[in-house]
This record gives sequence, structure tokens and C-alpha cells, in this order.
Amino acid sequence: MESFLFQATLYLIAMVIAVPLASRAGLGSVLGYLSAGIVIGPVLGLVGSEMTDLQHFAEFGVVMMLFLIGLELEPRALWAMRDKLIGLGGLQVLITMTAVTVAAMAFGQGFRVALALGMIFALSSTAIVLQTLNEKRLMQTAGGRSAFSVLLTQDIAVIPMLALMPLLAFPGARALAKAENSVDHVAASFLERLPGWGMTLVTLGAVAAVILAGHFLIRPMFRFVHAAKLREINTAMALMIVVAIASLMLLVGLSPALGTFLAGVVLADSEFKHELESDIEPFKGLLLGLFFITVGAGINFSIVIATPFTILGLVAGLVALKASVLYALGQVFGLRAQDQWLFTLGLAQAGEFGFVLVSFAVTQRILPSGLAQMVLVVIALSMLITPLLFILHDWLARRMRNAGGTQAADEIDDQQPIIIAGVGRFGQVVNRMVTMSGFKTTVLDNDLQTIQLMRKFGAKAYFGDPTRPDLLAAAGIGTAQVLVVCLDDRPSTTRLVAYARRIRPDVRIIARARDRIHVFELYRAGANDIVREMFDSSVRAGRYVLENVGLSEFEAAELQKIFFKLDRAAVRNLAEVWKPDIPVDKNPEYIARTHELNRELETALMERFNPPNSEADTAPDS
Repeated sequence: MESFLFQATLYLIAMVIAVPLASRAGLGSVLGYLSAGIVIGPVLGLVGSEMTDLQHFAEFGVVMMLFLIGLELEPRALWAMRDKLIGLGGLQVLITMTAVTVAAMAFGQGFRVALALGMIFALSSTAIVLQTLNEKRLMQTAGGRSAFSVLLTQDIAVIPMLALMPLLAFPGARALAKAENSVDHVAASFLERLPGWGMTLVTLGAVAAVILAGHFLIRPMFRFVHAAKLREINTAMALMIVVAIASLMLLVGLSPALGTFLAGVVLADSEFKHELESDIEPFKGLLLGLFFITVGAGINFSIVIATPFTILGLVAGLVALKASVLYALGQVFGLRAQDQWLFTLGLAQAGEFGFVLVSFAVTQRILPSGLAQMVLVVIALSMLITPLLFILHDWLARRMRNAGGTQAADEIDDQQPIIIAGVGRFGQVVNRMVTMSGFKTTVLDNDLQTIQLMRKFGAKAYFGDPTRPDLLAAAGIGTAQVLVVCLDDRPSTTRLVAYARRIRPDVRIIARARDRIHVFELYRAGANDIVREMFDSSVRAGRYVLENVGLSEFEAAELQKIFFKLDRAAVRNLAEVWKPDIPVDKNPEYIARTHELNRELETALMERFNPPNSEADTAPDS
């Protein structure tokens, strides 16, 4: 017990010191965790044999992260990603695996060992990349979404890789490995005796069970548990879902991360989605941090010291090879500028699932122990430099922006019933009020700095030109209930309103107008509700004036309501006689209608209240 408490204290101290220092230096939390692990492990030698067991436990942080990602992806959004999952992700795995295999054979390795190395190094770090993308608010960019698609494909690819690994071992070695890894567990022993087709059916059944349980079992269970109104039981329920699914996946030889991801996707439209997120998030963060620390602590620097040029050369060669493949694929799939470099540099490392494959390859007698130790060091060091690669991306992105480079529009992974086009000062207030009232919005703007600023404060927004039909379609204009147009550019506002009205006659369009003439233009374009930029604030200022010259707050507020209502009606009336090809001061009908409406407005206000006589009020008392 004392040893456990000491180790727990040690890891927690390392976390709370290293991570804030790394974050303040702009290096990100991941590099802080890795550095903390290096200090307490190879440098100070404070970790012992418990580190390996702790790393397996901490891998549940990756499992929980995939579960939370699944909660954010509805099945419809996942289906929309199929081209990138199969095309971009599949090509990355196959091409990288082939390139590494060829390179390994060129350095004298046999085909079986080379192919095993190809599978190991084809994977990237899901934990580090997704954590960093979320921290830097880059997940919604085209590069971020492409990286996520590749990582998801890699996690799925681990399944056939684990199935293929035993076939690479020589028959005698495979039999020996099976004998050494035999277990007494009843279920595991039963699965071991199944024929190939039987194991396939069990595997498919496990996946089907996860999907069906998400639909028909977990929701009623959550309702039952929620009725107790005990927060700790809700947390226990959330943890039970993740642990049970992970155990089932491990039992049938599948990736637990894939199983929990599928469960998250199934529960993405559940009413308990946000409850699950809030319960799992703290555990995910701590376990991921612990996982990164164990990676840093597990680096065998004795191998690095013994053969420094070989190890560093292998790390540099791996990163360069994977970056070359990623860069070429990014070009083929239309990534440009900052997104191209984010995709290339973000995925150029090896991944944590590589540790699993190396361990499995050693037990199957495919990789000799000496080579396996070297591969583990290469994986860990490539993961260690990943935050530095993200810093390099940030530097390149700043240079491109300063040089006037263009940024590709973000990929929209989410469609909400309210679309807000433009988030300047006006649009931000609208978005804050709507979202704080419990409604979700899809925010679009073509000002990259504004979008990045909103992301820093936790708002979900997408970069791109809202007047582009393809971007508007991706944002969900086909199903949206309300479109709010808050663009700064006057012609773009009118053009967007006209286009939206043409393709969606039933959508409610609320638009900001620069002035009265712009109101007329938007009215003819098809806007339902038009807000003049300065009108509301001017009317409120007028109310304050009335309050300070003798009217009560109630009287001033009533006059404000009357003026607001009548002026809006007057503007609609004037819109009918406005002619876009004739200036208003040259339009006799418009001028006459203006005088008539002004008299009606003045009469209505005078009839509602008689303002105090200023001369009587200022006369001395008799």
C-alpha cells in the first residue's frame, strides 16, 4: 500500500509540475507529460517494474477518448466520411506499410520481419494527435478532419493486422507461442478451440452485440440508474459501459478502442450523450496523461546511448518516409496550404498501437527481442517529437498567413437547425444568446482569425465563405429551420439571402441590413426578418433620452415599442414604392409616402402620451 501511494504521488507531482510549464511555454500538454515521464524514468530512475502494468491500465485513456469521439459523431456523419476512411485512410495504411516493408528488406530483414515492421510503423499516435488537435482547436479544419479519418482507419486496420501476425510466424514458432500464451480462462479456452469460421462469427457477433446493446439495452439501463439521482452511480454506469465493451473486444481479439468508438457512435443521438461526456471526460484526461508519462518513462535510453546515430537515423527516416507518403496523399485529396502541412506533420510519427503489435510479434516469435527493443525506442522517440512537429506546423501556418496564403474551407462534420453566416461583433452576440439559451448553431465565417479566436473560447465555428453553395449545403441549408445572415459585406449579404430563398422557400431568413436602402434590397431578396445595424441601439438611446426629460420608465418603454412597431411597418410600406434604379431623393412617390408615414407615426406617438410642457415645468412656483 505504501509503495502504491508513493508511486501515485510521484506520477501526480510530475503531472502538476511538468504540464503547466510546457503549456505556458506553448509546447502543449502532451510534451509536458512525455517530459515528466523521461525525468522520473530514465533520468532519475524513480519508476520500477510497475510501469509496464501501469501502461496497460493507462491505455484505457485511449479507449475512453475514442468513446467520446464516437459520441460526437452520429452515424450519418460517419457515413459521410466513408470516402476518406476507405480512400485516404486505406491508401495511407497500404502505401506506408509497403514502403516500410521495402525499406526494411533493403536493410537486410527477411520478408516476414519486414512486413511485420511495415504494419507496426504504418500506424500513427491516435492519443497524441487527437489530444493536440483538440487543444489547438484544429479538429474542424480540413487537415484536422483528414487526420482524424486516417487515425480512425488505422485503429480499424489493427484488427486485420493482429489476425495476420500469426501467419507471419514459422509453424513451429507459432505452436510454441500458442502453448506459452495458453490461458485457463473458460471463455478464452473455448474461443481458442473454435475453427476459423467460428471465430469470425464470434467476432461479428461481438460487434453486432455492441451496436444492439447501444440501441436497446444501454438507454433503458441509463434511465433506470438516472432515476436514483445519484451522480456517483451515473459515473459508475458510464465507466461500466466503457470497461464492459473493452473487455468484450479484448476477449474476441478486437481493438477495445474500436468497440467503444462504435458504442459512442450508436449513443451519439442519445438523450444521455452529454451526461456520458461529463462523466467520462475527467477519467479520460487523467488516464491519457498517465499513458503519455509511461511512454516517456519507458524509453530505453541505454539503446540510444549505445547506438545514437542508428536510432536517430531510424527515427528521422521513419518520419521523413511517412511525411512523404502523407504529403503526396494530401495533394491527391485536395489539401492545400496549412491543411496540407497539418495533415503531413501531424501523422508522421509511429503510434501507441505499435507497442501492442510489437509485443504480439515478439510472443509469436516474429521479431527477435533485440530488434523489438530497438523498434520500441523508435516508436517512443517518434511520439516524443510529435509536439515539436505541431510547433513546426504552427510556424509554417503563420508564415503562409503573413505571405498572403489562402486557407481552405473547413470540413463541416455537424449540421444544426440554426445557421449563422458571419460572426463579427453582430453575429457573435446573436450566437451567444442562442447557444446560451440551449440551442445549437452552425457558425460560418470567412475570417480565419475570428474563427480561431472563437475556438479558443470553446465555440464551434467553421472557416469558409458562407456564400459558397457547396459550403452552405454542407452546413445543412437543406434541413435548417433558421438562417441568420450577419455578413459585413453588403452585396454578399443580399446575394446569400436571394440564393437561400431560391433553394429553400420555407426557411426562415433573418438578415442584418446596413441601412434603410439595404433593408429594401433584402426585402426583395426574400428575407423574413431584417435588422438594421444601428436601429435597435438608436431606439434604445432615444428611450433613455425620453426617460431623462420627464417621462417615466414605463412611458418611455411604451413609446419605444410603438415607434419600433410603426417604423418597421413604414419600412415595409416604403419597400413597395422603392425603385433600385432611381435614387430615393429623385423618386416622387417615395418622398410623398415618407412624409405621409412620418405624419402617421408622429400622430400615433402624440396620441399615446402627451409630453410635459417644458415652459410650464420650468416656470417658478406662484
